[in-house]
Amino acid sequence: MTRDSVAAATFNNAAWCDAVCRTHGRPGEFAEALWLNRAEVPRFYPNVVTLTPDGETQQVDEISALELPGRWGVKDSFATLDLAPLGFVELFSAQWIHFPSERRVPAHSGGARWVRVRDTAALTAWEAAWSGQPGTAGPDPAHAVFRPGLLDDASTTFLAAYRDDTLVAGAIAYRAAGVVSLSNTFFTAAEAGALRAELLVQLQAAFPGLPVVGYEHGDELAAWCDLGFKPIGPLRVWLKK
Repeated sequence: MTRDSVAAATFNNAAWCDAVCRTHGRPGEFAEALWLNRAEVPRFYPNVVTLTPDGETQQVDEISALELPGRWGVKDSFATLDLAPLGFVELFSAQWIHFPSERRVPAHSGGARWVRVRDTAALTAWEAAWSGQPGTAGPDPAHAVFRPGLLDDASTTFLAAYRDDTLVAGAIAYRAAGVVSLSNTFFTAAEAGALRAELLVQLQAAFPGLPVVGYEHGDELAAWCDLGFKPIGPLRVWLKK
């Protein structure tokens, strides 16, 4: 189960990266062993996501053949590659995490009002809060990571939690490969524990019968594991010098 779960989480992540890049007018391409994008990608997104723990030689050969400008990244989804000889440095390591669909989250209501982001103005406010600038006008549309086209993608759900009119939490859920990935989460620090639990309840209600996956490290990994997620495998992110 673990290997299949990691493979599903990996493909889901690659599909999400491709969805984001498509809205910037720069879609990637899927090969047998990896997803890659030969163009400039939005900030925080890789140019390569490996899709299988096998075929390391093929993956390294394909990565070494890429000629891309500036600093660019590789998500080594199974932590099997040594890219240092190719001029990469390891940015961070993390763990894929998995919450099975049959595991129930205890009913939890801390009073936040959870809604789905459905229009451009709400998405702009969401990205401003995600980037640590709540209450501002948000990013210039030309520099936004999350473009309005994602609101029309049936696989993508932006969730936001409000107390009165204050945005206190948010996340992105992406459905692909038989799982729902949870990413780009943010929470008001004083309420983070309760809001994580509420978010998980929201995901199970919105996507019944589907496991939830993601990847985390450090304190965030510990926090999600406290709610019942299990680490299922390592990954590494590399940056070209």
